[in-house]
Amino acid sequence: MSFLFTPPAVTHLPIVGRDQRFPVRRVFCVGRNYAEHAKEMGFSGREAPFFFMKPADALLVVEAGQTGRMAYPGLTRDLHHEIELVVAIGTGGTNIPAQDAMRHVFGYAVGLDMTRRDLQNDMKKQGRPWEIGKAFEQSGPIGPITPVAEAGDIGGAAIWLQVNGQDRQRSDVSHLIWSIAETIEHISSAWTLAPGDLIFSGTPEGVAAVQTGDTLEGGVTGLAPLKVAIAAR
Repeated sequence: MSFLFTPPAVTHLPIVGRDQRFPVRRVFCVGRNYAEHAKEMGFSGREAPFFFMKPADALLVVEAGQTGRMAYPGLTRDLHHEIELVVAIGTGGTNIPAQDAMRHVFGYAVGLDMTRRDLQNDMKKQGRPWEIGKAFEQSGPIGPITPVAEAGDIGGAAIWLQVNGQDRQRSDVSHLIWSIAETIEHISSAWTLAPGDLIFSGTPEGVAAVQTGDTLEGGVTGLAPLKVAIAAR
């Protein structure tokens, strides 16, 4: 078989304590999955979960101990940070019940759902898809995956983000509106999950704009931290 052009390389993530890499298939993202963040975005209550996606090659892979470099994207003057716990799927399935969902998880990572908020808001007003605000190049910085057995009590882990050493976001994974297991149940009812899929599980309150020259440092207790610098294009 020959291709018209060279196929793109597979996006892959480091795994803590292993030489193997985690090949990424798809990237699902959960919208408004912390109550306080929903409120700051003008919503409240436990609405049904909804999802959007990023291309796998929109991830900015940051190796352990390194600082990722994200170029400030075009078309926006309002780039926001959203720190998230990322769930890495190791075993696929469809219509997975919540009580069985956690056995499908390989591990966890710390990620950022970087958002061109002005563009996203424009799309909201017009009732159009969010991709221009969410799915651009380097919009998903992500650190190494920690296997489940080494991650500790993720369900009760703290999640936080600092910008230039100052707290911006600080919460707890237990504050998720839809738990990891419930989220997997919902996603697998609409798509067949497969090994290599990632789920950005939602962001807590405190989202705000960043500027060129800012340094973002985020973490989830028990996982490898994530550090990203915002650079000029």
